[in-house]
Amino acid sequence: MNSTTKKAIKIIIPLLLAVFFGWYTFSKLPVKEIIPYFENANYFWISFGLILGVLSHLSRAYRWKFMLEPMGYQPKFPNSIMAVFIAYLANFGIPRSGEVLRAAVLTNYEDVPFEKGFGTIVAERFADLVMILGIILITLLLEFDYIYDFFAEKFNPQTLIIAGIGFLVVVGIFILFFKRSKSKFAIKIKGFANGLLEGIFSIFKMKQKWAFIFHTLFIWLMYVLMFYVTTFAVPEISNIPFAAVLIAFISASFTIAATNGGIFVYPLAIGVAFSLFDIPETPSIAFGWIIWTAQTVIIIILGSLSFLYLPIYNRKE
Repeated sequence: MNSTTKKAIKIIIPLLLAVFFGWYTFSKLPVKEIIPYFENANYFWISFGLILGVLSHLSRAYRWKFMLEPMGYQPKFPNSIMAVFIAYLANFGIPRSGEVLRAAVLTNYEDVPFEKGFGTIVAERFADLVMILGIILITLLLEFDYIYDFFAEKFNPQTLIIAGIGFLVVVGIFILFFKRSKSKFAIKIKGFANGLLEGIFSIFKMKQKWAFIFHTLFIWLMYVLMFYVTTFAVPEISNIPFAAVLIAFISASFTIAATNGGIFVYPLAIGVAFSLFDIPETPSIAFGWIIWTAQTVIIIILGSLSFLYLPIYNRKE
């Protein structure tokens, strides 16, 4: 498979997923049933959530400098901010294209070599992956009893134990296979795993590693709080358990990576997550649309302004 075909697949598959889930979502919940929730929503909490979201984006832009400084580059903070918002906006068109544009902005306006700027963004993704895995682990620890009881109710406990042991055995076999195998696929997997570990541990080699770690924690804290406070905007779900918020947040986060900014899939993922806690489907999906729309609108506004203002701010360069 040549590179052109691979690029086409990466663009087409997310679009097809978005179209399918769009059809599926609106077949379950027509637009006319969602609109009243927008009309009756408490926009104070929506606005507060957006402020927290913007703070996370600003922190991400500021965190970037800790990875560029050791290489001798000190980009202007406004350029870093605009690069981040442009990246988010681009990802609504073609998933993951924003990372390329973000690195290109610094190449054009700060003389940071593209491969170095892009390398720091990849390293950032390692840190973000660790954080989402950490949130999953915290959710499992905080709500272990609930999660266990839920699956025990659906499945026989002995079946769960056998399945867990079987899973560990399969994982162990795969690890042994990849360690000993010389196949191209195994080499790629080992290379990815080694790169992941190297990217994670490289953080601790930074001069300002604690500042980087602080901003990483702050970014994800703002993400979770943004999601949590926005639930207060919809009265029907304003008293849901925090565990439901965490599980819905995790589910929704994965949809953003899988499709064009989570379009159509994001609200559905929230509805499915909330259904585990017996929360009604209609307000759950409506909430998903409210928070997704709010985030999308602010990204479109700030991303578009960044596109327009970036060359003006750097007109002397």
